[in-house]
Amino acid sequence: MKRANTISFSIEIGLRFIGMWPDSAYPNFYWFSYMTTVAIVQYYQYTYIFVHFDLNDLWLLMDCLSLTLGYSLAFLKLLVLWWNRRVFYYILKAIDEDWSEYVINDSYKSTMVSMADLSRRFANVSFSIYAFSAFFLSIGEHLLQSMDDQFGNSSRELPIKMEFPFDVSKSPIFECFLIGQFLYDLVIASVVNLINALLVALILHVSGQIDIMQQDLFEISNKKYDHSTFLPVIKNLICKHQKIITLSESIENLYTYIALMQVLWNTLVMCCTGFVIIIVVSSGEDTTNLIKSVSYYFAIMLEVFVYCFAGEFLSAKSKSISNSAYEALWYNMPPSDSRIILFMILRCQKRLTITAGRFMDLTLEGFTSIVKASVSYISVLNAMY
Repeated sequence: MKRANTISFSIEIGLRFIGMWPDSAYPNFYWFSYMTTVAIVQYYQYTYIFVHFDLNDLWLLMDCLSLTLGYSLAFLKLLVLWWNRRVFYYILKAIDEDWSEYVINDSYKSTMVSMADLSRRFANVSFSIYAFSAFFLSIGEHLLQSMDDQFGNSSRELPIKMEFPFDVSKSPIFECFLIGQFLYDLVIASVVNLINALLVALILHVSGQIDIMQQDLFEISNKKYDHSTFLPVIKNLICKHQKIITLSESIENLYTYIALMQVLWNTLVMCCTGFVIIIVVSSGEDTTNLIKSVSYYFAIMLEVFVYCFAGEFLSAKSKSISNSAYEALWYNMPPSDSRIILFMILRCQKRLTITAGRFMDLTLEGFTSIVKASVSYISVLNAMY
């Protein structure tokens, strides 16, 4: 039997792993254990950057900084998610109430099940993409370096640059740290994708509720007008619309500062990674770093695109409510009743959206602006190099 919820099972497992799922066992223990592990690894990453900081070796600095900033962003997003966990619990409760209504009214079944299927497919595909990227950032890079080393004189450097107070290049310490970095990278990538997949699942649920509301509006326009049945139906529609607005605002409150960090931080990360790609391509050597940097760059760009596309999709869906209300036969109704639909059309003029820090709407136009800004910074760094 398929899971009857927009939140897929893989997302629920991830939320339980970081202690964010309501009523999960020992949530504080899981949360603090995970965050402590990330903080320790970040300490050794930033130590490496400070020890090897050299403007004359700008390529190495950008290569280390891009990964380190990406992990720091994941750490900060989890802090924001934990801080707003009450909002998240309210959203989950609202989703459960919508699914309990689907059990009562079977006409909503196909819409909600289709949105749940889309959410599950996106989560599974994106988890696979991020796992593939994590493999190339750790084990894959080491394997490619071993293949390129024809004489066996490998420097045995860890893929994720860290500064330790002891030598890690000797066996079996190196192999243990290599496997540990792969597991750490895989977990970080899964958690980053978890936050993205959760946003898509929430947006898809709101979209499903909008489709159900449009379906009800379509039924009003096709039925013969009856004043006795019109008022209860339109009252139910207004309550449903208000619930959609409240749920969208809750998603906005949960993700607005996460989106702000995503936009600002990923602009810098895309700048650093793009600069590394240009240097590697111009040198014509080191295909290992080229594959690693390109896969990481596309993963970061995909992450920004998901946020911007989710905001664009929500805005377009909210506008479609006013179109459906306008297509209803409100002009055949008495003025006292048609005025209610006109007020609904008026309310829909204020579109639903996801913002970055409440001052920038996440749209596809915003995505192009982010890419243009990162390319501009890359050109500046290339001129300095």
